[in-house]
This record gives sequence, structure tokens and C-alpha cells, in this order.
Amino acid sequence: MLRSMMRRLSAEFLGTAMLLAIVVGSGIMGQRLSGGNGAIALLGNTIATGAGLVVLIHMFGPISGAHFNPAVTLAALLQRQADARTATFYVIAQGAGAIIGVWIAHAMFAEPIIQVSIKLRPGVAQGFAELVATFGLIAIIHATKAKRPDVTPGAVGLYITAAYWFTASTSFANPAVTIARSLSDTFAGIAPASVPLFIAGQLAGVLVAVPLFVWLYQEEAPQ
Repeated sequence: MLRSMMRRLSAEFLGTAMLLAIVVGSGIMGQRLSGGNGAIALLGNTIATGAGLVVLIHMFGPISGAHFNPAVTLAALLQRQADARTATFYVIAQGAGAIIGVWIAHAMFAEPIIQVSIKLRPGVAQGFAELVATFGLIAIIHATKAKRPDVTPGAVGLYITAAYWFTASTSFANPAVTIARSLSDTFAGIAPASVPLFIAGQLAGVLVAVPLFVWLYQEEAPQ
């Protein structure tokens, strides 16, 4: 049991670290190569993140479920697919992995390892965008796992790719990612002052999505 838990936590740690290295690293690369064109930088960041997510979910899904996200873990807890102890350890592993992933990205691009972002993302609209982004993420995970679990990795990657562009916040949809990105004063950064609103939106998205999609996908009793 202990060995199994350690493998699962290691998968969550590694997967989240790799995800943040992709998000922050591709943001730095995009900004450096775009010549000041923010749309091109975001496009590069988007493609790398969406593609990376597909691969990471395939890699670590069979071990831990490939949550990489406290919002996904909370959804599993609310649906009794995880107990409180497991969920707590998952969130700790995700948070630690996210921070390490940011530092890895900084090291690769010869950036100062320790940073704090000054990139404000203020306003209620940004928080609402995070509610929408997280609602969609939880909805897609629930729907595909219920009927087509084989397509979950691709569906999640494609959704995040789309949500980078249709949400005002560029779809963080992940409390661990949000906190870790506050430690990067780069293209992907978010100022610490903007973090609470983003996380509140993300948690609200989970609380709206879970009961709705549990109801939508419940099995009908035979007549």
C-alpha cells in the first residue's frame, strides 16, 4: 500500500513539474522569438501546453490518474473517487511539483531561479473566466471518463488549447499552476495579488461542474 501511494505521489509530482516546465518554458521561448508580438507568443505557449498535456496524461494516467491539478483532485474527492488523505497528499505533491517545474524552466533559459511575478491579472471578469475554464475542464474529464476514457488525454489537451484563447484569463484552471506561476516574472506569470481571485474562480468551477455532470451522466434505473 505504501509503495503504491509513493508511486502515485511521484507520478503527480513529476507530471505537474513537467507541465509547469512546459507552460513557463514555452512562454519564455515564445516571448523571446515573437519580436514583441503577444499573439504569436501566446500561440506558441498554447500549442506546447496542449500537446504536452496529452503526452503527460498518457504517461502518468495509468499510475495516478494524472490529475496534476488540485481542482481535479477536489472533483474526485467530491465524487468519492478519492479519500481525504489521498487527496491531501496529491495536492501537496502537485504544489511541490509545480514550483519545481517553474524553477526548471527558469534554469533552462538562464533566468533567475527565484522570482515573483508583477503581472497583474485583475478584475472580476478574470475570476469568472477561471470559473468557466475550470468548469469546462472538469466537465470534459467527467464526460470522457464516463463514456470514452480512451479519448480523455486528447480531449483535455484540445480543450486547454482552445481555452487559452476563448477565456479572458488564458485558462489557468489549476490552483497549483496558479500559485507556481506567481513565482515566475515571465510571459506566463501572474502577480500574487491576482492569485486569490483565480483560485476562487477555479474552486467555484469545480463546485458547479461536479453535481451537474454527475446528474447528467447518471445511469438510469431499468424500467
